[in-house]
Amino acid sequence: MSFARQPGIARPESLNRTRLLAGAAAVALTVGGLTACSDTAQPASIVLKTEGDSVELASPEDAGAATAAASELAFESSDIAVVGNEDDAGAVAEKSLDLEAPGLIVGEDDVATADELERLGVTAVFVPEGQKEFEAIADLDVITYDPESLEVQEGEAPEEITRDGGAAAATLFVTSTEGPTPGQEVASATIEAASGNVAELPDGDPRATSETVEAAKASDGGGVLALGEDFGDPDTFTARLATARTAPELPGGGQIAFPGRRMVAAYGSPNIPELGVLGEQDLDESVDLVKELAAEYEDYSDEPVIPAMEIITTVASSEAGPDGNYSTELSHDTLKPWIDRAGEEGIYVVLDLQPGTSTFLEQAQMYEDLLKEPHVGLALDSEWRLEEGQRHMAQIGSVDAAEVNETADWLAELTAENDLPQKVFVMHQFSMSMITDRQDLDTSHEELAMILHADGHGTPDLKMGTWNALQEGLPKGIGMAWKNFYDEDSPTFTPEQTMDVEPKPWFVSYQ
Repeated sequence: MSFARQPGIARPESLNRTRLLAGAAAVALTVGGLTACSDTAQPASIVLKTEGDSVELASPEDAGAATAAASELAFESSDIAVVGNEDDAGAVAEKSLDLEAPGLIVGEDDVATADELERLGVTAVFVPEGQKEFEAIADLDVITYDPESLEVQEGEAPEEITRDGGAAAATLFVTSTEGPTPGQEVASATIEAASGNVAELPDGDPRATSETVEAAKASDGGGVLALGEDFGDPDTFTARLATARTAPELPGGGQIAFPGRRMVAAYGSPNIPELGVLGEQDLDESVDLVKELAAEYEDYSDEPVIPAMEIITTVASSEAGPDGNYSTELSHDTLKPWIDRAGEEGIYVVLDLQPGTSTFLEQAQMYEDLLKEPHVGLALDSEWRLEEGQRHMAQIGSVDAAEVNETADWLAELTAENDLPQKVFVMHQFSMSMITDRQDLDTSHEELAMILHADGHGTPDLKMGTWNALQEGLPKGIGMAWKNFYDEDSPTFTPEQTMDVEPKPWFVSYQ
């Protein structure tokens, strides 16, 4: 975010602070049914978090409270301050930077301003020429300055000025869809005047991109003020900030799977060509394949397209097997080389479960160590979830929302406890009976990016019929994924046709 400077005013070299810019344009939080921000998000909030202090909230539209919060964060004390009203926010910000002093906006009442002036120990204030008198500065020396040239017009500045910015640099996170408010503009100047940093979080989430993660890491050890829209409640924002500071990034950057990227995957199981294209070649060739598939989609996506592998990790079986669950579990030794190589190549991996009569949670827990990898997510293939007495190919399997939620709870907890980025959590479905009680699916886990994978195949009309039907009644917060079949589709959609469906899928796989 850039803040307009008065024409003809050069900023002194000593004030060229480092600004961490995390993006130049605001982005929508809800795209194609996938919500990047939790339902706890508030439309506007200030979050003040300093070392050892509790988190406080105020409205960013209250410029007095906003600028007082920034001043409190950045300065321990100051003999001087710059004070003005919202109409002169630009001049107040300029003079604050010029003097390396706190800037304060007087809002509807001047209580916040008066309290902050007293806390700082201010004896003299700089006020733009032509300003009305403020009760908050009635007992202080007043120096007026030209808002264009910043030159003093009346009054005399103190010969010696003492300012204490504290031991650690502060960071201001800002977000706005329509440019800076007066409070943001002056608060930013105050933070920079104290050698702090200003970083823009266009969607209010420090996990969003590599740039926002970098800004979050740089803020560690100093106070933080988040000023703008959609930062969420205090617990939400502080949890996101902690994740951004500690978790590794996903392939393609950032720690949120969507909406910052789309994924294109090959589906199958290593060395089993009958199960899908992923198993039709060795590991080296599979790496090349998924990269080529992703590249074919780049011209049809505004977001980066990341290559992926959806690996059938537990394979539905016609035989009960030693454990009697009609599912064959691949060994860690089989999967680990694929997962390690994918991590080296910037490829995301989804472990697909076909559990037979086991529960999804029981099988997911078998692969806990692999799911601790930052680039590994989980898919529940409900077609292959059997009840006792059922058999694969005799019935279409199904799972209820309670079992999906139980698995999601566990995966979210695993993600949080191990300081991991958000995990892709896939639910496969082509018939409404495959996931029962869908209205009860819990979409509240910020640790998970939940997507519904439409598995329908056949003619374009049949595929679109399935695609549209599956979206009816789908809980908010679940995005859509699409599958292309090389043999069963007639014809197979091209990348352009695939990305032309509505909503545009976040995840596309090939079988």
